Amino acid sequence: MKDLDFALRLADAADEISLARFRALDLNIETKPDRTPVTDADRAVESKLRDLISQHRPQESVIGEEFANSGSSDRVWIIDPIDGTANYLRGVPVWASLIALRVNGEIVTSVVSAPALGRRWWATKNEGAFTKEVDGSVRQIQVSKIADLEHASISFNSIRQWDNAGLLESLIELTRKVWRDRAYGDFLSYMYLAEGVLDMVSEHGLQLYDIAALVPIVEEAGGRLTALQGPLTEATSSVLATNGLIHEQIQRELGVF
Repeated sequence: MKDLDFALRLADAADEISLARFRALDLNIETKPDRTPVTDADRAVESKLRDLISQHRPQESVIGEEFANSGSSDRVWIIDPIDGTANYLRGVPVWASLIALRVNGEIVTSVVSAPALGRRWWATKNEGAFTKEVDGSVRQIQVSKIADLEHASISFNSIRQWDNAGLLESLIELTRKVWRDRAYGDFLSYMYLAEGVLDMVSEHGLQLYDIAALVPIVEEAGGRLTALQGPLTEATSSVLATNGLIHEQIQRELGVF
């Protein structure tokens, strides 16, 4: 089975579990040591995906949000079982399972699946980025051609994040120079960027499993995703994603170029 086909199969399994528990009256919610929430659905999804990888790809490694890393292969599955857990536990349908495959240090395939929205996105290196619409139709996606801030639409995720990062004033100044600013949040902003609906997304306080699945989709759609300052690494926590045309303009406006 091809890597993308297997990733899509993992997404199907994730959707089945997460959608069944969405808005469940007996959903179990806990607070982790980092003060972020986790539900029984997060753990059930990741457990299922780890089981499938162990069964069908036993030599491959796994990095996930909820359980310890496993394996030492140069082929690594990176999983965020439910990105947007805070939305999930409040009944907001903006959440998704993020699944990525890293080979020899490069993230080459990924799937972002948002079953409560009826949407899914995926990409493989050099093969383009695609989305499945609510009606089941599939189309290839590309970033926008907006090349100036005056006409750009941006998403910043969270005021508190920017305040904690010491960049709130820079963000506010940036919003005065663009056409439109919103905080769509989590994975969805990046998928909108890949579709050409937005022109820039940036946020802080991220982990590898928050970022990995976004990279192939944004890049195969023609966009650019880096650390806010410099290249992406495993330690990156602040990211900037754009259509590529305004990337350096944004960095200059934020004072990180």
